[in-house]
Amino acid sequence: MADKETLVTEEGLKKLKDELEYLITVKRPEVVEKIKIARSYGDLSENSEYDAARDEQAFVESRIQQLQKMILNAKIIDASKEEEDVVTVGKTVVFQELPDGETEEYTIVGRTEADPAAGKISNDSPMAKGLLGRKAGEVVTIHTPGGDIEVKILEVRV
Repeated sequence: MADKETLVTEEGLKKLKDELEYLITVKRPEVVEKIKIARSYGDLSENSEYDAARDEQAFVESRIQQLQKMILNAKIIDASKEEEDVVTVGKTVVFQELPDGETEEYTIVGRTEADPAAGKISNDSPMAKGLLGRKAGEVVTIHTPGGDIEVKILEVRV
């Protein structure tokens, strides 16, 4: 079974590579040193420092593998090649909730870069799914876990 492609921006790919580099060059050696120190305490059967260090090692190694797969399967998002006023992954969309008029702005990114607090939503989110493929000026009904909402797309930009 093929691994799922990872949609990322150039910036997102750089962050993944930076995290991988940090884990391999800094964090992995730190954990190995913690294990070495914990082993020096003697009996491993009742050594909580050793257990904690081994758990941390398992987490770090798992994350390294996960990052390597994501980088290997990365597909760079280039929204500038898409139709200008159509909502696609990599573009920022400004919309107004109807009928109260609250305006929101989000950039639609791959799930690895999603950070709603920073205005970046995953292309897998209900909001993004409802907006993708739509154009500025359209009124769209978005199906969310909290119920349906209606929005008017005000602007789409790269």
